[in-house]
Amino acid sequence: MTREFDFYIVPTPIGNISDITLRAVDILKQVDMIACEDTRTTQKLLNHYDIKTKCISYHKYNERERTEFFLNELRNGKKIALVSDAGTPMICDPGSIIVKELYKNGFSVTSLPGACAVTTFLSQLPDAVEEFTFVGFISKSETQIKELVKKYSGQNVVFYDSPERILKTLKTIKDTRGNIKAAIGRELSKLFEEVKSGLISDLLDYYKDGIKGEIVCILYADEAQQDADINYKIEELRAKGFSDKDISVILSTLFKINKNDIYKKVLKS
Repeated sequence: MTREFDFYIVPTPIGNISDITLRAVDILKQVDMIACEDTRTTQKLLNHYDIKTKCISYHKYNERERTEFFLNELRNGKKIALVSDAGTPMICDPGSIIVKELYKNGFSVTSLPGACAVTTFLSQLPDAVEEFTFVGFISKSETQIKELVKKYSGQNVVFYDSPERILKTLKTIKDTRGNIKAAIGRELSKLFEEVKSGLISDLLDYYKDGIKGEIVCILYADEAQQDADINYKIEELRAKGFSDKDISVILSTLFKINKNDIYKKVLKS
């Protein structure tokens, strides 16, 4: 038996139309209306699964206006589902405004498990990635890209980018961090799906004639830089009077590293 909610956050396929759960299809059939980014895109999915539920546009340009409408519908006992054009809503898609208001007004909310480009990409990389920082769509600004990759040099960084910009982005990263290791995933779950990893120079050479499809990318952590940053922070915190245990807790949170591993580094320093 499944509990009923007022509002459902429902992931949709990121490419292959078959990548949707049975529960997601059932929910989309059962709710009274579906809030979606582009009604034309969502309608194709609904038609495929013979879902007759009414679609109402909900995107970044009408979020606030639509939120009040949906709240009123919920007060009248309606059930609503939120979808994005592809993948899990609110992961770089609209939805945060309405969800915040739903909790504020006492409505029940749940999110269904389902497709997400980040996890689909990371789970098939040749090098396992358990800890990473996701920054959403990377900035178009060369200055901001440089600042970001310097800031996270000691961490694995995952981001989205467009096929028109990704090669320029990688060149900027290479100029800033050097020829570090990275990986690109494109057209995930589609016919021409491809995941390519290597040094940035390898990726730039491989895609020298251009690249197509939705892009997700990872920059691998510079371990030497991370160790240097950690050692510096250990000395800094110890000088301020923090205990070894406190330093371990602080740095494990800051660097997203296991507390016991950090504690070993603290004791050695």
